[in-house]
Amino acid sequence: MKKILILGAGTGGTIMANKLRKDLPRDEWEITIIDQEKIHYYQPGFLFLPFGMYQESDVIKPKNNFIPFGVKFEIGKIDKIVPAENKVLLQDGEAFQYDILLIATGTRINPEETPGLKGDLWYKNVFDFYSIKGALALQKFFKTWEGGNLVINIAEMPIKCPVAPLEFTFFADAFFVERGMRQKVNITYVTPLSGAFTKPRASKMLGALLADKNINLVTDFSLSEVDNENMKIIDYAGNEVPFDVLVSIPLHTGDPMVERSGLGDDFGFVTANKHTLQSDKWENIFVIGDAGNFPTSKAGSVVHFQADILIENLHCYIENRPFTASFDGHSNCYIETGHGKGALIDFNYDTEPLPGYFPFPGIGPFGLLRESRMNHYGKLLFRWIYWNILLKGKEMPIDTKMTMAGKKLE
Repeated sequence: MKKILILGAGTGGTIMANKLRKDLPRDEWEITIIDQEKIHYYQPGFLFLPFGMYQESDVIKPKNNFIPFGVKFEIGKIDKIVPAENKVLLQDGEAFQYDILLIATGTRINPEETPGLKGDLWYKNVFDFYSIKGALALQKFFKTWEGGNLVINIAEMPIKCPVAPLEFTFFADAFFVERGMRQKVNITYVTPLSGAFTKPRASKMLGALLADKNINLVTDFSLSEVDNENMKIIDYAGNEVPFDVLVSIPLHTGDPMVERSGLGDDFGFVTANKHTLQSDKWENIFVIGDAGNFPTSKAGSVVHFQADILIENLHCYIENRPFTASFDGHSNCYIETGHGKGALIDFNYDTEPLPGYFPFPGIGPFGLLRESRMNHYGKLLFRWIYWNILLKGKEMPIDTKMTMAGKKLE
């Protein structure tokens, strides 16, 4: 019996467990998935928690609900991978052998890496919303906050869901408008990028939205420390931004076991071929989602598109033939802009977001690079799609590779 071992039962690992169990003969392949957590978090929902739009019960479910019959689910903390021996060691000493290894351990926030970020003001006046604990702490804080300087700061790129900090900023504007206290809140968006976003056209549109909503934009700000005593953030050039409340998107890194295994880059992301998703060090190791050092967004849509590529290439590997699938960096992101509206972007490694319609040319129903209520509904609908279709590895009516159909070249 040959063995496939999946590390991580988040979005990517769960999708692949479902696809592989469906495709591979049960009498030939044993599939095991290992994770240290029993709870599955719908991470896009964390954005809604600080503003009371979702509650904790809306974003958590048991991981067992999504692991298919015939896949072994092991709970344990991974110590390291020993590729030369085709073996994974857990911290309790247990070992698992594999013929093929899939790394889907994602990424995590590391506020400890920035001096002062996790200091005396942590979860008092300094928060994150990229963790369930941080998002809920911020929800409680906003219930009684009376106003002041609200600063949203990205410590460093890359981060999970690069549009989420902008969405939070737009939501904050709408939240305080609807509470009748927007004039008491000065909102500043501080980013290490040279614009509101990484892609020029999207950055122009999103930057214009910030200006329309009277939100300050500070660019090229590389965070060096958080001064808790004087309540300000400082960059490496000595520039300062004062705050009464700081919402931080901390440094992101890969799972610590990646570094211990000698498979990662400086941030702990597994180095792999950006098209085939195969490790650049070991041919029987593959990577999916946020765990990889792929030059694309660390977002759920990327995992979904990568899964279709990876399943095909795994069949090629098993059958000892050349890879026939190539990931083009396809990503699409719904962007909440507040007041029941949203935007949508669709892009890949080579093509930046363009205006047009998605997913059907001339019909949509979603509009690209523009605000609409339909885009907002698409964002809300995605939660149901995530739990009921995406995690279970079912097909969706969206092309895996980015298509130019419906897009307008200006």
